[in-house]
Amino acid sequence: MNDTTHHTNRPADDGPDDSPRHSHSDDPGDTLRTPPGDDPGDTLRTPPGDSLSDNPGETLRTTPATAPDILLFDMFGVIARHQSAAGRVRLVAAAGVPEAPFWEAYWGLRQPYDRGDVTGSGYWRQVADALGTGFGTKQVARLIETDIASWSGIDDTMVTLIGELAAAGRRIALLSNIPEELAVHYEERHAWLKHFQVRAFSCRIGHAKPEPGAYRWCLDALGTEAGRVLFVDDREENVRAAEAGGLRGHLFTTPAALREALRKEPHLSA
Repeated sequence: MNDTTHHTNRPADDGPDDSPRHSHSDDPGDTLRTPPGDDPGDTLRTPPGDSLSDNPGETLRTTPATAPDILLFDMFGVIARHQSAAGRVRLVAAAGVPEAPFWEAYWGLRQPYDRGDVTGSGYWRQVADALGTGFGTKQVARLIETDIASWSGIDDTMVTLIGELAAAGRRIALLSNIPEELAVHYEERHAWLKHFQVRAFSCRIGHAKPEPGAYRWCLDALGTEAGRVLFVDDREENVRAAEAGGLRGHLFTTPAALREALRKEPHLSA
């Protein structure tokens, strides 16, 4: 497959933590993340039913025929930073409502926005309705802009690793829960996105993690079987969903831990 972005034409809209979240998002719902070194996700894991023991979380032990040779990355929390603390403060201020109900509405309505079911302006009007208030046109535009800015941080160490993998000829792809406005922002500013053979943005494929359709879409776009793909995400529920679909899983904690795991895989190291 050539190096192109794969997407469907869906309505424009947006989504991805340092914050409580239910999607981006590249993902819904916060999960407990254990520190590096104590995290079972620091090793590659076999999906349920494909382990060499009865333990689905066992360290991946593969034969050459089943060893993964494609990397599928989450973006937010892996390559890009989660929503910044300062950005969250600015977002609540732009909404002009109390913090707790704001975040309940923000995350409670986020998955359809990530999936492309509603536009950015539609999403923010839904948030306003849930809060029992109204956002004018200029306020909605300000909220979209502030939301994008809050998700704009990048982990340069991971960007370097992505470049090294691409230079080594590794097949790499991206699966991100992201709204349209934020996807456009990244495409306009980050040349490293070109390294990904497939860029599956939830707003354009009609599926958001951990929905099974998101992983199936990527496999179809890559033209490969599930066992050849290692999925890297910082959220347990997304990794579990990938494993349930037959993919290998790595629960991301740090770039160093990921590098170490990849060194053990003959077809995946940089």
